[in-house]
Amino acid sequence: MSAASAILYGLRRRAVELAVLALGAVGITVLGWLDDRHELKSLPKFAGQLAVALGVAGAGARITLFVPNVFFSYAVTVLWILTVINAFNFMDNMNGLCAGLGAIGAFLFATVAAVRGEYLITATGLLMSGALLGFLPWNFPRARAFLGDSGSHLTGYLLAVMAILPHYYTREEPRRLAVLSPLLILAVPLIDLAQVVMVRLTRRKPFWIGDTNHLSHRLVQAGLNKTDAVLVLWLGALLIGVWSTL
Repeated sequence: MSAASAILYGLRRRAVELAVLALGAVGITVLGWLDDRHELKSLPKFAGQLAVALGVAGAGARITLFVPNVFFSYAVTVLWILTVINAFNFMDNMNGLCAGLGAIGAFLFATVAAVRGEYLITATGLLMSGALLGFLPWNFPRARAFLGDSGSHLTGYLLAVMAILPHYYTREEPRRLAVLSPLLILAVPLIDLAQVVMVRLTRRKPFWIGDTNHLSHRLVQAGLNKTDAVLVLWLGALLIGVWSTL
């Protein structure tokens, strides 16, 4: 079966699931656009993210490995999608940072899917990576265009979904550590989110209020300029991600 035939077969077999995922992409983009235009308060913004995440889980794109309970599977999937969306939203704090990390993550997920013969996911990852790489010259090192919340939300959403869809563990390839690949591919934004939230909670500040405690800001405070700080984080994400696929 050719790659094109495999993609068409995947489209037919998962038509309903893919339709819901596409609607989720539209919904999360509209939510981000509304936030860009009207600066939504945290509660309606979170409610919109939650609705999209529930739709994805309801469509059947769920984390099931090592999660035998269906309810727990839904909960873990929703938590994962919300976490990745907000991790990339938080990472959109310097020119090129979010777009570059998104391009790296999408390419690595495409590579993982290609090795497993899941060409529909491969095509999605390559298209996303190409789109973000095409956007980067307009956003880095000098910004003439911006992702905004709509772009960062969509980037996080697509990566969260691409992390769920491939089969990282099968009877033919029973490598349990392979399930860590999504966490490692997205390690930089996830670590950034975790440490920023911890700092804000420790200081008794709302974790959704921005500050200068992100990894990128810490690198600048350590003496790097903003361009070099972004390059360091790109390199870190690439090295960790490539290592996770070996």
